[in-house]
Amino acid sequence: MMPAQPPILVKGGRRVALPSAAMSIFLILLAIVAVFATFRFESFASVANLKNICTAASILLVMAVGATFVIVTAGVDLSVGSVLVFSGVVADKVMAAAGGQGWGVVLLGFVAAAVCGALWGTINGTLIAKARVPPLITTLGTLGAAQGLALIISEGVDLKDVPDVLGDTLGIGDFLGVPWLVIIALVVALVGGAALTLTRFGRHTFAIGSNPNASREMGIDVTRHLIIVYALAGLLAGVAGLLSLARYGSTTISGHTTDNLSVVAAVVIGGTSLFGGAGGVFGTAIGVLIPAVLDNGLVMLGLESFWRDVIVGVVLIGAVYLDQLGRRARAGR
Repeated sequence: MMPAQPPILVKGGRRVALPSAAMSIFLILLAIVAVFATFRFESFASVANLKNICTAASILLVMAVGATFVIVTAGVDLSVGSVLVFSGVVADKVMAAAGGQGWGVVLLGFVAAAVCGALWGTINGTLIAKARVPPLITTLGTLGAAQGLALIISEGVDLKDVPDVLGDTLGIGDFLGVPWLVIIALVVALVGGAALTLTRFGRHTFAIGSNPNASREMGIDVTRHLIIVYALAGLLAGVAGLLSLARYGSTTISGHTTDNLSVVAAVVIGGTSLFGGAGGVFGTAIGVLIPAVLDNGLVMLGLESFWRDVIVGVVLIGAVYLDQLGRRARAGR
């Protein structure tokens, strides 16, 4: 787990306290917000705009919570964007076949999306934990397979059989002024964060990421645990598929091609170590917000949104560098 106190790096005879990764990235987020608020305070800092930013980040956050568990185990899942699309396509087909506009039809779609996501995640976990196929290769393979099957099922076109109640409520509706998409993402993040930090399952997740062999000697069923972790990541990607249907009113097949990289970047920027054994959902939430804030603020300043990718890339490299500094400090080097 992340150390309670900032690590100490000995450099040039001086002991330098390093801030925690999550705190560092939070300060970066505050700095970005401050810059945009300085130039466009009334428009950027408005309640409506803050809702837009949080809504834009909500679907990505749902997937990133699952990815946090995966990366804490020193794994990676590049298939989440394709699993989202596949689950959304299947959910759309199920709801169209059921007919009607009520919540019963939406529930069928939700179950279909969640089951599809969990199945893809279970396939990933089984191949990784039992067949010992590296996570990068496994999830690259399922990325292509899920995307291809989604195109076959949909015949290459976006499906739009979305019940009105789904779009009107979850897609654009709110509760006490807070969009339902944001509420759902926050609930997923809170539950995921609590599970990772307060439960035995979370402790085992950190242990496996730190040292899988030692975890086996401690009696942890590493194979079973990894399958569950990847199944969880797939399940949340499936749920994100239904949320995407709610927000956009269609399967938006071509709109999720970079979701896998965005999710991994958000988790790593948020302080979860690519080497496993350290991280948290709070940092992931901050990592998800940074691209959303940049997208929104750059448009308001009249700048090309492509600059977002440049800034996120720089922040990502900086996050990995800080992780390396922390690892060396904890190792006493």
